[in-house]
Amino acid sequence: MKFDDVLNEIGGFGRFQKTLYIWICLPQILLAFHMFVSIFTSAVPPHLCLSTWPPPAGQEPSFNFSQVELSCSAEGSAQAYSSNSSTRAVSEGLGVGGCQGGWEYSKEIFHSTVVTEWDLVCENATLNNIGSSIYMFGLLVGAALFGTLSDKYGRRTIILVGLALQVVFGVGAAFAPTFSIYILLRFVVGTTISAVIMNAFVLGTEWTGPKHRMLAGIITDYFFGFGYILLAGVAYLIRDWRHLQLAISAPGFLFIFYIWLLPKSARWLMANQKNEEALDLIRKAALVNGNPLRDDIDLQQDHKSAKTVKNQRKHTVIDLVRTPKMRRQSLIVFYLWFVNVLVYYGLSLNISDFGINIYLTQFIFGLVEMPARTITLFTLNRSRQISQLAFLTVGGLACLLTIFIPDDLSIIRTALAMVGKFGITASLSIIYVYSAEIFPTVVRQSGIGMGSMCARAGGVIAPIIYLLKRYSPQAPMVVFGLCPLVGAALTMLLPETANKALPDTIEEVEGSIQRCVDVSFSSFNPSHTMVVRN
Repeated sequence: MKFDDVLNEIGGFGRFQKTLYIWICLPQILLAFHMFVSIFTSAVPPHLCLSTWPPPAGQEPSFNFSQVELSCSAEGSAQAYSSNSSTRAVSEGLGVGGCQGGWEYSKEIFHSTVVTEWDLVCENATLNNIGSSIYMFGLLVGAALFGTLSDKYGRRTIILVGLALQVVFGVGAAFAPTFSIYILLRFVVGTTISAVIMNAFVLGTEWTGPKHRMLAGIITDYFFGFGYILLAGVAYLIRDWRHLQLAISAPGFLFIFYIWLLPKSARWLMANQKNEEALDLIRKAALVNGNPLRDDIDLQQDHKSAKTVKNQRKHTVIDLVRTPKMRRQSLIVFYLWFVNVLVYYGLSLNISDFGINIYLTQFIFGLVEMPARTITLFTLNRSRQISQLAFLTVGGLACLLTIFIPDDLSIIRTALAMVGKFGITASLSIIYVYSAEIFPTVVRQSGIGMGSMCARAGGVIAPIIYLLKRYSPQAPMVVFGLCPLVGAALTMLLPETANKALPDTIEEVEGSIQRCVDVSFSSFNPSHTMVVRN
């Protein structure tokens, strides 16, 4: 019997699969913590340059931060302006060489951050953005590295390794003695994020029947969103960056019990000629689901599928851009992956720019992800193309409109940014399904893999975009607004795939072969894709 036939017999989403999803969803909460903790640990509180002129003996320097505005010139030097005579001495020691007397930071919101500990302001502010990009680059490296290793050693093994490395290096980051070591440890944590997210998704889909795979994938997104929301409360209670980093990392030690509870992928075992072990797992799953497997069941690989896989290996990434129509569609899809992740993280990691309480903004931005992911369940079945176009347009226009809102109307700016986040989150959920249906079977895995790489590139660039603020405060939001609108326009050049047969060959995409058969979204194998989850 084929594996999908066996799943139908034992239950494609029974008690066994539901329990499995509990195990793979719980880590999603900590993954969201690690993804967005830099919003708080790398925050830049109000700060002043201390004068080289010392304060009176025994008196600590104290300034009213609300009365002083600090800016950094394009050359990296600091300039302070004061309307209060008691703080005029602040500007002493400032010049081309930067702040000579050290920095004083407000502790009204944050007790400490990596910025306050290592003075990552003015001429050193770029290091903070670069550090965020290096972390995002870790996700790209992790997707490529652990995607390959999971095919060789199995999904369960890589999940366990990823969780172990995550907790060790996450806790280590809380005790980092220097900024460079901190960034190195965070880079490793970034690689483990991809390892766990990608393989947890694959492990779940490989145990789930075709009818429930899309819904099951959405479940993990909801837990990630819950972690996004919960982080606001944790960060509000813990204002010291080292304690916060430790608080989000140490609970990972609890996942040690996964060694005994997390099952292997029976589908992966079959693909690696371990049918006996796969059959034992399937029998256990069948008993948990209350549908005992018949004794005469014989698990065998589908020779037709094996032959198809063998034929697929003759195709390469070059085939994605070798022919005109395939090239146009591939490049558009790659851009959509890139722009969705660019704007998603661009908005998520810089919520302090919208002018209201950072903890409240984090809570709202996390909360808006829930309806954004839910609405796609209703729009996707009607039209992939229109859904993608509409949500990109909503996200882009909302971001652009924020640049026309004055600073004193911070609530309106935050509301527009929230609408932008809603549109981009929904669009990001759609592009995974849409691209899987656009690429033909012979290059589908390669296409989604390349799309994932482009998405991670967007994540790397997102923090760097905010360096444009030194030239214009509105520049980042202009970029985050225009890029999705360009993507919306390009989406009109893509075909509609809702309720359509999936193409199997490049010739079908080019129009030289016509097909009239029904095929489901589940016909592609998720085990070889480099999944981009939030």
